[in-house]
Parts: sequence; C-alpha cells; structure tokens
Amino acid sequence: MPKLKVQNLTKSYQNGDADEIQVVDDISFEVQEGELLSILGPSGCGKTTLLKMIAGLLEPDEGQVFIDGREVKTGHNCVGYIFQQESLFPWRTVRQNIEFGLEINGVPREERKKRSNDIIQIVGMEGLEDNFPHEISGGQARKTEMARSLIVTPDILVADEALSNLDAQTRNYLQEEFLRIQKLTGSTIIFVSHNVDEAVFMSDRILVLSNIPAKVIAEYVIEIPKPRTRTSHECLAYRSQILDVLKVEQEKAMVRTRLKQPVST
Repeated sequence: MPKLKVQNLTKSYQNGDADEIQVVDDISFEVQEGELLSILGPSGCGKTTLLKMIAGLLEPDEGQVFIDGREVKTGHNCVGYIFQQESLFPWRTVRQNIEFGLEINGVPREERKKRSNDIIQIVGMEGLEDNFPHEISGGQARKTEMARSLIVTPDILVADEALSNLDAQTRNYLQEEFLRIQKLTGSTIIFVSHNVDEAVFMSDRILVLSNIPAKVIAEYVIEIPKPRTRTSHECLAYRSQILDVLKVEQEKAMVRTRLKQPVST
C-alpha cells in the first residue's frame, strides 16, 4: 500500500469577473513510504496549489487524497509543511519554535523538552536552542523549520521550494542535510523545486508538471545510488533529459502567449 495516493486532483480559481482559471488538471500519483519524491515544473504552474491540497490546506474541486489507505479531507493534520518563505516566530527561541506544534496540542512541558532535545540533535542544532531567529543563519532557520515539522511525527513532510532563497553553498549543504535527516527519521518527503540539479541530486523519483493547468507530463525514477555526486555522468544525463522536457513545455507556453496577443494593425 502506498504511503500517499493522490487521485484525480483538480483545482480552479475565479479570475475576478472573468472565467475560472484551471490551475491543476486531474493529477494522480503515489508515493511510497520513505520515498523522496520531487515535483518539478515551470514557475506559476500550480505546484504550490497541488501541495496545499495534499496537505489539507486547500479543498480540491475534484479528486481525493489517501494516506495509508485512508481518505483525508481538508483540515487534516497528517502532513508537515515547510513553506517557501521563512515562517519562524521571531519572538520565540529555536526550541520554542520547534516545540510549538506540541505546545498547541497540549503536550506536557517535560515531554516537549525530551522530544525537542531528540529532534534538535537529529537536525544538528545543538547549542542554538536558546537563540532567536534573528540570531541564526538562513540555513539554520530552514533546519529549525524542518525540526518543527518532524517533531509532531507527520505521516508525510512536504517542502515547498524550501531551499530556493539560499545562496548556492548553503543550498548544497542543506540538500545533504535533508538527505541525512530523512535517512535518520525514515520520513516520506515531497520536495517541490524548480531546480533540476537539486531534484536529481536528492530524489528517488521526479514528477515533471506542465505549464498551467498543471498535469504530469513526465516521470523519472533516479536509479543512482546515494550518496550522489552532482557532476557525475549519471546525474548530468538525467538533468539533460528533464531540461529537454521543460524546454519543450516552455516553448508551448510561449506559443500560447503569442496566440493570445491582439494582432496590431
């Protein structure tokens, strides 16, 4: 049984007084337990909308989401979510941010401290527990957010462009940290990115989405043992294949845009 089953998810938004804009079009896929699945696609194609439906933050127009064979509805709390923009509370310390989910669920203080000690060690934030967000680096903030999501033991962790606002060196380091932490925790992760190199380096499998409305147009099983070397022949071969698919999709989008433009006279 798959850990996650997404079945025929579809979503449209009202465009002011104009017609509805379809953002996600009949997407279906499965994720196995312990798998790291990346979702690639052009900017604005509907990746975040898809993630929010999976995480129970947005109701689909059509389709269903199943976790461990059980259908979950909007508002469920089975998924941990790392947002694209940093979302730590600036008035809370690293430890207090990490413990937030436990606190609002009524977990006693001593149990919170025990569990936060464990996850702080796993993500490598020892010695920074009492720092505030402005006192840690961007990479450390991302690790704190990951710890905050993992401490409540979600069924699935989703990361929405979680590394996109970091410099290249920090980004590469955190890619390796994500993989290390996933190996320690056995987490099932959906990782949304627009960076092909990142997806190939990290993923067990990659789905490529079309331009809006998002559909799955390609799937790649990355059959390279981990740990991987970013510049290996195998990684570069997958990178080339995926970039070719994205290039064709971008060309289609440009043609559609030109056809919509009024003809000058």
